Amino acid sequence: MEKSRIEYLLKKIEEQTSNAGEEQEKILENILKRNAETDYLNKFLHGQTDKQLFKKYVPVVTYEDIKSYIDRIVDGEPPNILTTETITEFILSSGTSGGEPKYVLSTADCSQKRASIPMLMEAVVHKHIEGLDKGKGMYLLFSNPDFDTPSGLKARMFSSSYLSSPTFKTTLFKTVTTPIEIILSLNKPQSMYCQLLIGLIRRHEVLRIGTIFASTFPNCIKFLQDHWKDICSDIRTGHLSDWITEPDCRTPMLSFLLEPNSELADLLEPIFKNESWEGIITKLWPKAKYIDAIVTEACFGINMEPLNKPWDVSYTFLPNMAYFEFIPVDKESPQKAQKLHFNGVSNEESIEKLENGSAQIVDLVDVKMGQFYEVVVTTLAGLYRYRVGDILKVTGFHNKSPKFQFVERQNVALSIDRDKTSEADLSKAIKAAEIELEPHGFLLTAYSSFADTWSIPGRYILFWELKLRDSNTDRLKLDSNTMEQCCRRVEESLDFTYRLYRKMNLIGPLEIRVVKFGAFDELMNFFVSRGAAPLQYKTPCCLKIKEAIEILDSRVVGKFFSNGNLA
Repeated sequence: MEKSRIEYLLKKIEEQTSNAGEEQEKILENILKRNAETDYLNKFLHGQTDKQLFKKYVPVVTYEDIKSYIDRIVDGEPPNILTTETITEFILSSGTSGGEPKYVLSTADCSQKRASIPMLMEAVVHKHIEGLDKGKGMYLLFSNPDFDTPSGLKARMFSSSYLSSPTFKTTLFKTVTTPIEIILSLNKPQSMYCQLLIGLIRRHEVLRIGTIFASTFPNCIKFLQDHWKDICSDIRTGHLSDWITEPDCRTPMLSFLLEPNSELADLLEPIFKNESWEGIITKLWPKAKYIDAIVTEACFGINMEPLNKPWDVSYTFLPNMAYFEFIPVDKESPQKAQKLHFNGVSNEESIEKLENGSAQIVDLVDVKMGQFYEVVVTTLAGLYRYRVGDILKVTGFHNKSPKFQFVERQNVALSIDRDKTSEADLSKAIKAAEIELEPHGFLLTAYSSFADTWSIPGRYILFWELKLRDSNTDRLKLDSNTMEQCCRRVEESLDFTYRLYRKMNLIGPLEIRVVKFGAFDELMNFFVSRGAAPLQYKTPCCLKIKEAIEILDSRVVGKFFSNGNLA
């Protein structure tokens, strides 16, 4: 990126964050001015555009509350049900929670703002790391098929929308190692193979490595573990493997494999053959300075301090992206947002889900340091006071715009009778149990769960995928005492309600089922086949679909239970 361009983008960030309040007022004024006459807003505002009336009468909603409006537009009704803007496409959520994607309306303005995030982030990184203009980025990028809706518009995943954007094709694409034909290929295995092969051939040009979403990166490393022999063979012989048949992949590769390169193959093979792959990235790409990825799905802000340690990273909200409001959340129980009270029309079902006292929603510039909030967003594209579900903590301010750390997504993972366990609580309990694995050299590589409500009493069942820390073998000798202690640790780390019901025998002993290595790859393939995006896929914390549970259940190699009663 040119120095002048970097300076321009950094100046733009400073101007926006310095005038955060004014930017937010302009955003909301513009949204209301354009959309006050839509069917949805007119029901509450009767054509008025006053901010206070908007806050007083327009309810806070979840996706289910507005789904009927969106479905009508998807089915071909005019978009002025929700917005007067021209809808250009539908963006699909990952769909991994319930197995079905959610449709989000998208406009040219929305697309442009989404595509601007990587450019702004790149400018910030250039400010902190010198010399990035001397090489390229090996970005592992994958597209997904579009499909038509009754409205005549395309529906596509966020990643596909981004890769199809003019910003990527004309600007960002020039900074990556892979030809665009390979990136846009719909054959993911062949595309991934070619992207990794090119990245290794051009390894000394690679100054940064990345994916759109961080969850993709471990899958790419696993793919490399499975295919490095073929890659080294292709480099050594100068011929592409016969199984790469997709024209969009095979044809561009011909320019990269012009002649054999036994010297590079001899250099790479010992690295791959090493029993431990610790530090594999810096060994394969010695000039790489950083890894670039999104760790959450919301395009709200950027990390202004990219050299901070991961646990210190905060994201500065960009006030021109949308109109933001924040629901105060109980510090002692961040997963429970406080109840809101409206003087006018309200969505009772949505409000009933907001527990623990009463409070008013606050604006972006009014959040308090150290406080927890749930994000509420309003956009030109028909989302009004929409609860995103992310719980954030305010860690500071960049100029007048707040910086946040992601805490959790407001979502109940497991539920039996009156007990409800959140994703955050379950994750915390599993981390506590992992301590039992360390002396035996085991790593927990993936997990999921489901509530067995058919048993009497009901119980929670966890699926764990394990591997040895310093070995590539997937043959494990599981010690019953260790695994039973893991079960015990999980239970002891869950909340008071769970432990009380266990004592009363209202919940049965927790079970851990260890599955074969690779079982969670099959689970991902299942969800992808149902519409989930590979790039946005995150292993579901809790499984509710019978077929998904059966996939893991069919690959179980050991079952272990928590013994005895909890103290």
